[in-house]
Amino acid sequence: MIDIIIVNYNSTDYLVGCLESVLRSLDGIPAKIHVQDNASSDGVENIKDKFPQVLLVQNKKNIGFAAAVNKAWVLGDNPFVVLLNPDTIVSENFFKTSLSFMKTHPSVGIMGPKVLEKDGRLQNSARSFPTLLTAFFGRTSILTRLFPNNSITLKNLPCLASDGSTPMEVDWVSGACMVVNRKAADRIGGLDERFFLYWEDADWCRRMWESRQKVIYYPKASVYHFTGASSQRELLKSVVEFHKSVFRFIEKQEQSFMTLLMKSFILFGLLVRSGVVLASHLVKKG
Repeated sequence: MIDIIIVNYNSTDYLVGCLESVLRSLDGIPAKIHVQDNASSDGVENIKDKFPQVLLVQNKKNIGFAAAVNKAWVLGDNPFVVLLNPDTIVSENFFKTSLSFMKTHPSVGIMGPKVLEKDGRLQNSARSFPTLLTAFFGRTSILTRLFPNNSITLKNLPCLASDGSTPMEVDWVSGACMVVNRKAADRIGGLDERFFLYWEDADWCRRMWESRQKVIYYPKASVYHFTGASSQRELLKSVVEFHKSVFRFIEKQEQSFMTLLMKSFILFGLLVRSGVVLASHLVKKG
């Protein structure tokens, strides 16, 4: 039996499709499906009518992704937990494939599947921990689009080297879909709620590695992800939260080196990057 946790925020149309795909893919596998809703205003209360087996909790305000996952986490007790974004569609044999892998690899704390765009393109969901340099060579950055085969991007996105079937050890995998060993996660504690949105997944994976549990990219399991269903509606807030979380992640990772001068340098770089990201979105809209 497994627990499935989905955090929703004004993405209920996507959530319906996600839940339909989950029920198809479970194909009889016992599961508790937890939907934590962060004060959506798009009719999420109707989910109970369509999916009476879903455990829906409607939070009075948007408490963030990490806090919502942690609230759902304590409601379950199954040995494996799947985190899913509401804007995902799981493949037909996703749960069977994922559970088979996790049961036979007890040293794995977190597994991330292959994540695909809706047109089938790879979403590069397995990544290396960021540095000041790789911050400008992310999977969707302008520099990566201009120079897709540069060595920094290739190192930053290890799944580009995947053969499509062999498990790979990676620094971290996207929280859009994670399969988690509950015992391993309970040892390191839940998601850090100081991350309101973004980078809590990278932080969790870093802590998993520190506890000597592996983080694995496993491309035989796959999901489709309709990127940013919620964040695109509040673009400015999303960009701000993304870069706040980047800074918090680097600060946690490099505490002994975070002098005032370095903090100022990093903040300046993130401000520049956020401006570039916003400008890029405006150009696309234009």
